[in-house]
Amino acid sequence: MNNIKPTIPTTTITRDVRKMDAKTDNIYESVVIISKRANQISSAIKEELSGKLSEFASSTDNLEEVFENREQIEISRHYERLPKPTLIATEEFLEGKVYFRNPLKETEKEL
Repeated sequence: MNNIKPTIPTTTITRDVRKMDAKTDNIYESVVIISKRANQISSAIKEELSGKLSEFASSTDNLEEVFENREQIEISRHYERLPKPTLIATEEFLEGKVYFRNPLKETEKEL
């Protein structure tokens, strides 16, 4: 997840609903697509963070080691500063970077 653009806002911003439903012609379908992509991003970030933090895990942690591990704290802070997965997914959707298809619409076109 290191390819997250720095231009993605880290706070919630107002979005134009007409832009969000332009690709699907249905705002609810767009929201479902964004939410599924946000879940994928969230899982990837969680897996990446767990992998990095597992390097610091030891079976004999004592209290001093827990408080002195600055590198682990910096990694955690980095992930806390990242934009939320929903914001990343929304930006990707609006930029056309999310692949999606609706099998129901495809069968309707065939009939």
